[in-house]
Amino acid sequence: MDGTTSSSLYEVKLGQQKFGGETHAYSVAFADHEIDEVVAHCDKIIFNSINQLERFAPAAMGKPVGLRLNPGVSCAGFDLADPARPFSRLGESDPARILSVIDRLSGVMIHNNCENDDFARFDALLGEVERRYGAILQRLQWVSLGGGISFTSPGYALDAFCERLRHFSSKWGVQVYLEPGEATVRHTTTLEVSVLDTGFNGNSSRWSTARPKPTCSTC
Repeated sequence: MDGTTSSSLYEVKLGQQKFGGETHAYSVAFADHEIDEVVAHCDKIIFNSINQLERFAPAAMGKPVGLRLNPGVSCAGFDLADPARPFSRLGESDPARILSVIDRLSGVMIHNNCENDDFARFDALLGEVERRYGAILQRLQWVSLGGGISFTSPGYALDAFCERLRHFSSKWGVQVYLEPGEATVRHTTTLEVSVLDTGFNGNSSRWSTARPKPTCSTC
């Protein structure tokens, strides 16, 4: 890996201190008491909203600043894991709002895939992003396409995927980042549990006490 992307203060510290490489800091919301420490441990900082950008960008100390872009389309199979579902709190969607702060941004993060092992669907999603946000993309230096792209799945159209990324990078003049955590660690371990006790406490359902038994230390 060339680096890490985090979702909290402690993850960004873990990324910088234990993994090294380029460290991107992102969070749904940063807090006043942690922002200085976050900035001290990252190379880029990505804000979830324009409110967070306006509040904390002055604390970025000249480091590259990004914004999460939510295109409102995804391939998630169920709502709980859909980062682009209706009324999602993740990222900004309105192109006009994003353009109003474009001079303060060097890049954006677009995370709208979830266990997507279909290249055609990825291609279509990226095409929709280009169609709707082209005026934004052409003014950026970098774009993170997030994670959830299962390009290590058997039979994935890897050559076509790489060519699509090269074309995207060349067309918009941006450096492209991926977050391949899902692609690299999925199916690397299992979690097994043993039921140690059962009982009935008067409710309509029984309760059980279980102890997890990890089968490997990969994750």
